[in-house]
Amino acid sequence: MRHLKHRHELGVKKAHRPALMANLAIALIKEGRIKTTLAKAKALRPFIEKLITLAKRGSLADRRLASSRIRSKEAVQILFNEKVSEFKDRPGGYTRIYKLGNRIGDAAEMALIELIPAADEGYGKKKKKAKKTAKKKVASEAVEAEIVEETEEAVTEAVKVEEPVAEAEEAPDASADETPDVEEEPKK
Repeated sequence: MRHLKHRHELGVKKAHRPALMANLAIALIKEGRIKTTLAKAKALRPFIEKLITLAKRGSLADRRLASSRIRSKEAVQILFNEKVSEFKDRPGGYTRIYKLGNRIGDAAEMALIELIPAADEGYGKKKKKAKKTAKKKVASEAVEAEIVEETEEAVTEAVKVEEPVAEAEEAPDASADETPDVEEEPKK
């Protein structure tokens, strides 16, 4: 049975597909980042990552395999001589895809696919959430610490010697005398 054999067909014939992938791979190797449709970017990712893995091994047979897949001596030279040094320590995941939204003409989803730089560490692993009981325990300890701090501040303020406050003299209310009484006319 041929189940799950129709991945990344891209609406083109079988002979067109490897040529399309080769051209996209050449552009990505030379430029470092290209803008294309999301479907093509997702199809290009495994293709280019397999080529980079060949370049990491670096034998003559691997160079010939890469050359047969992308059919560009210049791109193979760049990949095997220059780009491979960026990926020596990286175990995989050499590309990144950013979604850009829809194209105006035909509303195709656009994406930016790029080779990840050597210095990029990625997003890192997500931290697992602690259990609810641990959160409650930490929260109750924090509340207790705040109460202790507030009581210590109150004690230190009570110990301080308070200076007597001079009472201000009351001035006569001048604002009430200056405003004349105006009678309001009834509205018609």
